[in-house]
Amino acid sequence: MSSPILEMKGISKRFPGVVALDSVDLEVAPGEIVALAGENGAGKSTLMKILGGVYHPDTGSIRIDGREVAIRSVSHAISLGISFVHQELNVLENLDIAENVFLGREPVWAGPLRLVDREKIHAQTEIYLKRLGLDVPSRTPLRKLSIAQQQMVEIAKALSLNAHILIMDEPTSSLTLTETARLLEVAKGLRAQGVSIIYISHRLGEIEELADRVVVLRDGRNAGSLAREEISHERIVKLMVGRDLDKFFVPPATQKHPRYVEVRDLRTRRYPERAVSFDLRKGEVLGFAGLVGAGRSEVAQTIFGVDGALGGEVLLDDELVKILSPHDAIAHGIYLVPEDRRRTGLILALTIRGNITLPALLRYASAGLVARVEERKVATEMCGKLNIKAPSVEAKVANLSGGNQQKVVLAKWLSLNPKVLIFDEPTRGIDVGAKAEIYQLMRNLAESGVAIMMISSDMEEILGESDRVAVMHEGAITGILERDQCSEEAIMRLAVGRKNSDE
Repeated sequence: MSSPILEMKGISKRFPGVVALDSVDLEVAPGEIVALAGENGAGKSTLMKILGGVYHPDTGSIRIDGREVAIRSVSHAISLGISFVHQELNVLENLDIAENVFLGREPVWAGPLRLVDREKIHAQTEIYLKRLGLDVPSRTPLRKLSIAQQQMVEIAKALSLNAHILIMDEPTSSLTLTETARLLEVAKGLRAQGVSIIYISHRLGEIEELADRVVVLRDGRNAGSLAREEISHERIVKLMVGRDLDKFFVPPATQKHPRYVEVRDLRTRRYPERAVSFDLRKGEVLGFAGLVGAGRSEVAQTIFGVDGALGGEVLLDDELVKILSPHDAIAHGIYLVPEDRRRTGLILALTIRGNITLPALLRYASAGLVARVEERKVATEMCGKLNIKAPSVEAKVANLSGGNQQKVVLAKWLSLNPKVLIFDEPTRGIDVGAKAEIYQLMRNLAESGVAIMMISSDMEEILGESDRVAVMHEGAITGILERDQCSEEAIMRLAVGRKNSDE
């Protein structure tokens, strides 16, 4: 390996009651892609925030191009050629592409008038867009771009900062298979141009395809590293969790269950001209696949009553159910685990106890007063069942890892004995160990008779967990595949609107 562009040696960081990092080392060579892997809470984010100037290490040293530096702030890190592409996009949808790329550092002209040189920012932005293969005019408003295209704008912003070290944190968590493939090609192209990339992802298939090396953290320490020829799913998992995961995906039972939910000619506000019909069996996991914008989440939100249906009906156990609001859905035992758990699945300022008991607070009330003892009893019981890792049920959910936050959302609904559970991206941003637990929980629920609708953009998840797969394209279901018919090719044909391989 050539001389490192980045050397982090003996980095330690402590927070009150927590050792986040304990003498961690990381090296990156010029034009190298290093995957940084580890479970939630392993220390990846803390290490990257130190590199990005958000935190200061308690001990340790950082060298950039062989020169020791003390990174004082985010702006200092940027000046050293270090840039972040975050999982949660930092873009403004009311501005156009060029305005986002140069936000806060626009070139100016006309002396003391300091007028923004719009021609210059658009001309320079076009160069970066061409470099990334994004064929969209720089004057296009961000709101008109897909999530994948907005992700490319984030990368263009990083390149405009003359980044030599690019940190990509879960960049594909909201992307489809096709969009992910495009982003991985962009990353490879940047590597060929000499940009060094630190790539953080829970999708191990991406790491296998992309990384030159893998560095694994566990419990705030270096757990090991893998050279290119050593990288495999099994080796990464073993370093991450300290053991082999014998069962990652839990295969469905062969028993056939009767139809339990029937959706007839459901029309959503997003696609009012398209009617969606399907049935869901008791005790099965029905996967929903499709490209971003296919209308899967809209169907889920309409069934749950978040959005009003423009037409159609839902039958539960052959009985017509009228759902005008989430309150109606909850009353019928139909629950939604939303895609964005932090915004729409949890109240971050509340405790674990408060989140778990909130949907049925009247159960714990007497004479208008909530019985905290009973609340704590139920919350503690659910935390034990779901293995939620927290100091107590009085801990704020904002301080939990992504996997534990997802379990709190699940605990909230499981305490109400669900009949139908809708999972929208159930393992987005969750580490491999927590994923295995979520998959086991889903399968246990199915085996207990719960009907599960699972929306996922992770092809491996769809193929591994589903009993059947419904595929959507532009608001319509283009096909429903039995498990033995499922393959990436069959699903992608339907996802782009083709009925079969002959079309």
